[in-house]
Amino acid sequence: MSVESVRAFFAEKAPDIAVIESPLSSATVALAAEAYGVEPARIAKTLSLRIGERVVLIVASGTSRMDNKKVKARFGGKPKMLGVDEVAKITGHEVGGVCPFGLKAPLAVYCDVSLKAFDEVVPAAGSTHSAVRIAPSRMAELVKAEWIDVCQDQR
Repeated sequence: MSVESVRAFFAEKAPDIAVIESPLSSATVALAAEAYGVEPARIAKTLSLRIGERVVLIVASGTSRMDNKKVKARFGGKPKMLGVDEVAKITGHEVGGVCPFGLKAPLAVYCDVSLKAFDEVVPAAGSTHSAVRIAPSRMAELVKAEWIDVCQDQR
């Protein structure tokens, strides 16, 4: 699945967007920034969380830190990161390649307002060596994400 499901997602919904691959690993924000030649804040990281019985994906700027109090206030429960095996099983993507595109099953996706600072961001594309370049507003539209404010304010 993974990168293939992401390619299929874009072929169907946004054929103008190409999956780009790098020989360098992009498994972390720092590695992805280096692999794709952008500042770390432009990396759109996808957090896989369990809040009560729900699993949600939150896409945020690579340098943003999730604010547990804001998440709890927004979703009514304490967020817990999914384990490595759970992430792959639920999203169809390996850790380091998790993205809101081409998911194994539909999940609620939220985009943090930290992404709005950029005209283009670089989220993973299903593997630790793939990504896409996309406007945050278009990403949110394609994955039917709701905009929320759940990261700490940048100082």
